[in-house]
Amino acid sequence: MNHLPAVEKLRACTERHYNCAQSLLVPFADVCGITAEKAYDLGNMFGSGMHTGNICGTVTAAAMILGMAGFEKEVSVKMIRDFKDTHAGLLCRELLAESARKQIPRKPHCDALVFEMTRFLDETLDADHTSGE
Repeated sequence: MNHLPAVEKLRACTERHYNCAQSLLVPFADVCGITAEKAYDLGNMFGSGMHTGNICGTVTAAAMILGMAGFEKEVSVKMIRDFKDTHAGLLCRELLAESARKQIPRKPHCDALVFEMTRFLDETLDADHTSGE
């Protein structure tokens, strides 16, 4: 699978805003068994850490996608642990504060997280598909 081009297109879209969660859920809607519009609606409240700076919407959306794809919770737990270890946190406000300290603007910072998670999801879904044959 290669959802990255679709994700990159959404992150560059200026006609309609796609938050971090929507930017994953919409391209992976087929994996979740829902329409792109339903995926957009589903992700609406999960951007910017549920609009409160809490858990990064990228992480939340990825966990939803893994669940809808039928993965066991251990895959999600490992994904969350690896994300936290790599980025020294899970909270949107902390991730953005660290980005600001490094003088990385918000959009490129969030884009990078979304692209990273897209690659993880594609690799995980591909590995599962390959192992199931």
